[in-house]
Amino acid sequence: MKGRLCKYCFEPVWRVRRQLPRGAVPEALADWLFDPGSLTRRVQGRCGGDFRVEVIRQDWRRPMLNEVRRLRLRQAERALIREVYLLCDERPWVYARTVIPRRTLRGPRRHLARLGSRPLGAVLFADPGLERDEVEVSRIEPGQLMFEPATRHGAKPPGDERGPVWGRRSVFYLQRKPILVCEVFLPEMGLDREG
Repeated sequence: MKGRLCKYCFEPVWRVRRQLPRGAVPEALADWLFDPGSLTRRVQGRCGGDFRVEVIRQDWRRPMLNEVRRLRLRQAERALIREVYLLCDERPWVYARTVIPRRTLRGPRRHLARLGSRPLGAVLFADPGLERDEVEVSRIEPGQLMFEPATRHGAKPPGDERGPVWGRRSVFYLQRKPILVCEVFLPEMGLDREG
């Protein structure tokens, strides 16, 4: 694509565990990235302080191309996109982006559009009909579409030279209706300092 700007070149690249080279994921993060349980519950347990969800933005818009493909949406289709931070002692530990297709919000699941500051994870993992696809992970680099919204809340190093962050995503199914949940682990969580 020489000479032309690629609209989707700067999206994160998501891979399942078997597609990653050995040692690609930092050891301290691997346990968190591939944990099949509720991240909300695990963050609350590790936080040891005040935990809360801060809603950054929630509205109907077009998802990124990789999200359209993952959810098998039509390219121009809008979805409800919810972006939040999971905060511990008012510091952002996790940036979460959820894409909910319109068809998922029909019927008994329409309450998902009105969560407010309640954690989505608590609602999902309480549903007995919950199914989850394989976890995909990505090293999200500065300049990629998800990097700036994920890291804008945190402390900026001198010169604003922020390094990459790791994220995970998977599709949850509630009675075969999909919800794409992406969670990005932020430096304030301190996982890069764990042994």
